[in-house]
Amino acid sequence: MKSLLLAALVAAMPFAAQAGQSVSYTVNGEAFEGYQSKAAGTSKGLVLVIHDWDGLTEYEVKRTEMLAKMGYDAFAVDLYGKGNRPVETGAKKAETGKLYKNRERMRSLILGGLGEARKLSPGTAVVMGYCFGGAATLELARSGAAEDIAGYATFHGGLKTPEGQGYSAKTPPLLIAHGGADAAISMDQVAALSKELEAAGTAYEIQVYSGAPHAFTVFGSGRYRKMADEQSWDAFTDFLKTNLGGS
Repeated sequence: MKSLLLAALVAAMPFAAQAGQSVSYTVNGEAFEGYQSKAAGTSKGLVLVIHDWDGLTEYEVKRTEMLAKMGYDAFAVDLYGKGNRPVETGAKKAETGKLYKNRERMRSLILGGLGEARKLSPGTAVVMGYCFGGAATLELARSGAAEDIAGYATFHGGLKTPEGQGYSAKTPPLLIAHGGADAAISMDQVAALSKELEAAGTAYEIQVYSGAPHAFTVFGSGRYRKMADEQSWDAFTDFLKTNLGGS
């Protein structure tokens, strides 16, 4: 349902089908299909978008187009593999479960997508993600494996830190956008993360939106909250200006 709703929404947007294109690439011999949208004129920098548990769908396409319209090069990475876009809940859980159980592979696939993105737009980048993609964004942030990253942003994403991992004062700045009514990721987890980041000396900002449930940015869904979506996007816009530059 989400895919169909977003397809109709993206098709209705005047810039949605014009600026971007699908990009086929490989990581360790495996085939993947991302989506890129180039900024018109001089780019302010690169934004890597990590998809939620649906895989790369029209939702991430729209977000990359929005970023391109703002003057950023944007690349939506594919962590599932070309043509693998699960529809049933069980299949989505299975795909995310594989990556949660093999975090080395998760990081490797994000880095592979980032490498492909930098073929199109070299230089400093911000990494951002939604839901599962938010958890994957923080996975990369904790690892410190990506070079030349100006910041990480997560929208209603998983916040728990796996045993043996952690943040540091060297971790690039973090933006956490969270719904106050999120039943999947509690405010206790938000508080625990803030304490962890304070102890590590990591630069961070946490935005909590009252009444917003999990997945509050998903256009056309019953969970969508317009005010929280727009406020979180404004916060992300400021985050990009601060860390990548531009006006």
